[in-house]
Amino acid sequence: MGVVVTDAEVTLADVLSLRLAIDEPLEDGTELVLRHRTTGVERDVLLGSPGARAREATLAVSLAPLELSAGRWDAYLRHDGKRSRLRSVDPGFSLDHLDAYALCRRTLAYRSYRTRNGFLALKISDAEPVAEVRSIWFREGRFEVMGLLAYTGLEDDDSRHEAVLTLERRQTGAHLKATATVQGVRFHAAVSLVDVLAADPEEAEGAAMWEPALQVEGVPTALRLGSRLDDVDGKRRRLHYPSARVDGVLIKPCYTADDELRIEVGG
Repeated sequence: MGVVVTDAEVTLADVLSLRLAIDEPLEDGTELVLRHRTTGVERDVLLGSPGARAREATLAVSLAPLELSAGRWDAYLRHDGKRSRLRSVDPGFSLDHLDAYALCRRTLAYRSYRTRNGFLALKISDAEPVAEVRSIWFREGRFEVMGLLAYTGLEDDDSRHEAVLTLERRQTGAHLKATATVQGVRFHAAVSLVDVLAADPEEAEGAAMWEPALQVEGVPTALRLGSRLDDVDGKRRRLHYPSARVDGVLIKPCYTADDELRIEVGG
C-alpha cells in the first residue's frame, strides 16, 4: 500500500492530525504504531477504514491517552502483522504554531516532524515553564535578551508583569539582579556587563559560567532561559553569538548541551 503524509500537525488539544495521500482506502484493522526510538516501547491505535476516497484520507489521534514518554517516536502503519514506516513530505515546522502551542500550561509538549530520511516522527519533551530566547545582543555595554514565556499559562495580551533577571554563578555563589520587562508573554531584559564583572571580582582564572533566569510576577518558579521552540537541535555547536570585551575580559553568550543559555566570562 502506498501511503504518504502530506500534512501533519499536533493541534493545541494534543491531537495528531494527519492528511494522507494513498493509493487505495486503508483496510479495516490497519493500525498506527508509534515506537520509542530509544527503548523500543510501542503504542498502537486501531484506525479502521477512515473513508471511501481512494486518493486521500484524514486521521486524528488523541495523544494524551497513549501515555507517551519524553523522547522521539517513529510512526508506522501495520496491517495483518506487516508494518512499514510512514513516509512524510511535510516538514512539520511552523514557528507561529509552536508559539501558540506554548501559550498553554502543559506537562508534556508534542511535536510532529519529518526525519532526515523522510519519515513521520514525534518529538515529546517535558514542558515546564521557561523563558524562550529569541534574540540576544551586546550594545552600549549591556547584555540584552528578548523572548517568549512558554508553558506559563499567562495570556498573550498587553498586561504588564513585574519581572527581574537574575544571574547566578553556582561555583562561587555570586549573583546579580536587573530589572526586566514582561508584557503579556513577551519579555526583554538587560544587564550591564561591568556589573557582571564586578559581581564576582575574585573569581578563579578560566571561564566563569553565569546562569540567567527570569522571575515573573504570577509565575511561582524562576524561569530558566533557553531555546527549544524551533527546529535547531544542538545549539551549543551550531549557534555562535558575537562576543564583547570589558576591561580586556571576554564575555559571550553560549548554550549548554540541553539548549539552556549561559553567559561565559573569561576563558
